[in-house]
Amino acid sequence: MKEPLILVPGLSCNAALYAPQWPALADGRPILVAEHSLDDTLSGIVQRLLAAAPARFALCGLSMGGYVAFEVLRQAPERVTRLALLDTSVKPATPETNVPREQMIALAEKGAFDNVTTLLWQKLVAPARLTDEPLRLLVRQMAEDVGADGFIRQQRAIMRRPDSRPTLAGSTCPVLVLVGEEDEITPLAEAREMAGLVGARGRLAIIPGSGHLSTLEAPERVTAELARWLA
Repeated sequence: MKEPLILVPGLSCNAALYAPQWPALADGRPILVAEHSLDDTLSGIVQRLLAAAPARFALCGLSMGGYVAFEVLRQAPERVTRLALLDTSVKPATPETNVPREQMIALAEKGAFDNVTTLLWQKLVAPARLTDEPLRLLVRQMAEDVGADGFIRQQRAIMRRPDSRPTLAGSTCPVLVLVGEEDEITPLAEAREMAGLVGARGRLAIIPGSGHLSTLEAPERVTAELARWLA
């Protein structure tokens, strides 16, 4: 049997974020999707993840999933065989970056979670995909499945994330850093920084025409990159 794989979705996302990759990655390989909406700290999310995880595993996270992956490296680096960081950032939260998150939490607490998902959509995908109605509906359905309470817990966890640059630089496993070329949320510069931290044991993959949700916007290209990473 191939090494197990743990997938960590992004904010307001679930297993559907990786649905296009699943058939190829699950061939002879056990896959676990982390539950990341029940705890409001990265530490709590990762304790839950590690309790359900096999002894050793490959780890892939997109956006918030990357923040969770860094916490896994802090708590149990010896259990991670390889790491894929998709459309994410290694930098800590700051008062400035937390302001829009606080605003979205306030909207969700007032019962305007639909407004939150509408606002997020404008930045989640490449401009050319904004009129992609099936993709928009899928993103909206994932957000509804996570729910307002789950979203609020996730945001609070993200808002307390530490600087993960020392963690990533000190890791020893192979690393794939992947980013949509048109990602506005965690742009190419963020990916280049992570790739620089891991040096020769890393690979940087830039996905043309994709925004922040690369697994859904460019599924075939991302699947190929993940298959190469796992080979």
